[in-house]
Amino acid sequence: MAQVSLQNISKIFAGGTRAVNDISLDIENKEFMVLVGPSGCGKSTALRMIAGLEEITSGNIYIGNRIVNDVPAKDRDIAMVFQSYALYPYMTVFENMSFGLRLRHYPKHDIIQRVNEAADMLSIKHLLNRRPRELSGGERQRVAVGRAIVRKPTVFLFDEPLSNLDAKLRVQMRTEIHKLHIRLQTTMIYVTHDQVEAMTMGDRIAVMRDGVLQQVADPISIYDRPINKFVAGFIGSPPMNFMLGRIVKKDSRLYFEEGKIIIKVVEDMQEKLAGYVNKEIIFGIRSEDIYDKLFVSDAPPENIVRVNCEVAEPMGSEVYLYLNTGKHTFIARVGAHDRPKVNQDMDVVFDMSKVHFFDKDTEKTII
Repeated sequence: MAQVSLQNISKIFAGGTRAVNDISLDIENKEFMVLVGPSGCGKSTALRMIAGLEEITSGNIYIGNRIVNDVPAKDRDIAMVFQSYALYPYMTVFENMSFGLRLRHYPKHDIIQRVNEAADMLSIKHLLNRRPRELSGGERQRVAVGRAIVRKPTVFLFDEPLSNLDAKLRVQMRTEIHKLHIRLQTTMIYVTHDQVEAMTMGDRIAVMRDGVLQQVADPISIYDRPINKFVAGFIGSPPMNFMLGRIVKKDSRLYFEEGKIIIKVVEDMQEKLAGYVNKEIIFGIRSEDIYDKLFVSDAPPENIVRVNCEVAEPMGSEVYLYLNTGKHTFIARVGAHDRPKVNQDMDVVFDMSKVHFFDKDTEKTII
């Protein structure tokens, strides 16, 4: 069993900087868990504590049923893949991949078999006699992953392994790592600041901010039901649009009001927002839930907003529209053939069945 359990772990560096603050997280056997958050949120520090490369200030870490707080990194039965590849430049690919096995005095035939199996899996068998300087960035990262695979650890740790690759290679390598997880059926913990990587790779995602765990759930749940404004804004590309306004009541119905924008709240949300009447509240809507009025025949008049299209960014199959209300800028994501003319006014429709509301003071999700 390769369950990993973090129980109230914290890390305070000399000088008082609290990098990780009282995190508890259970990672199931064979699960692909992604720790995601902005730079400096503590995700890499948490990973390094699991690896044994960073001492724990408080709390406990379990791998399987064994507490590993004081177990040296080499005895934790884990393998780590670093952002910098960490290959020995004077060794061949074969020697880099087999280095850990040779240190542990594995039989020569066993080493050759394991290296060949990993090289086949990663399509790098033809590179075994080359040195790192003769490899591309993607090939070096494959070698680094192969070096981890040959050890057959109970847990794989990945610390932003794709950050140094170009966009095309990142997409290719994240697919390869995902396929490896399916094939190896091993617990994997993956750290990234890229929310697209997190959404596409993780069985579950743990979102961190300032050393604190914000939300842990499967990707769709986090996207559809973020626990607070930070998670809502961090997960999703483009990020969620936000606007500060008020909830007002007219003719026994609730509306969100901000300046000239007055939008009717749908029936299902009325009860939860009743306590916010005449109070400031944060309104959030995702880019794909803003539609061009020309393509919506039955839009309620209350949900139509007049905007100016300032910029249109073609993204291939879709276009990002930067829309200005005179006070706020929104990003709408529409089909490639729906692109309006730039610098012209247009009407857009807000899909109020899919919006989010957040408490102004706590920034926690209301609905």
